[in-house]
Amino acid sequence: MNAETQAQILLVEDDTNLGFVIQDTLKQEGFIVHLASDGKEGLSHFNKGGYDLCLLDVMMPNMDGFALAEAIRDVDPDVPLFFLSAKTMKEDVIQGYKLGADDYITKPFDSEVLLMKIKAIIKRNEEDNKVVDNQEFELGKYRSEERR
Repeated sequence: MNAETQAQILLVEDDTNLGFVIQDTLKQEGFIVHLASDGKEGLSHFNKGGYDLCLLDVMMPNMDGFALAEAIRDVDPDVPLFFLSAKTMKEDVIQGYKLGADDYITKPFDSEVLLMKIKAIIKRNEEDNKVVDNQEFELGKYRSEERR
């Protein structure tokens, strides 16, 4: 993703009202948001590709958020994942992180805090993915210039 491209977020939330509120909040900040209402629909969207971050509810019909996260990790082990969940038990939070979550946010949550966390992760990933045009390498007498 470069500076001219908007970040694409996959939001999988079975609570229709909450899903629309989160989607609208993110769209107002310039993100492209695809909303799915259950895990299977979310996986279908994800498999089309191009997401910079995924927001996953944990308790959903057809496929829960944990199973969806496993399926997503099989396809892309590096895409940032946030769980949004009413499940606050320590075991659930730990399971979320074991599945590779970048964050586990318990409901109810402050949408402004969620937005700041999303922006921080996306900014960090943009910085990690910046391409260096001319980079020189030197090893002993050997000197090379790599062009990307």
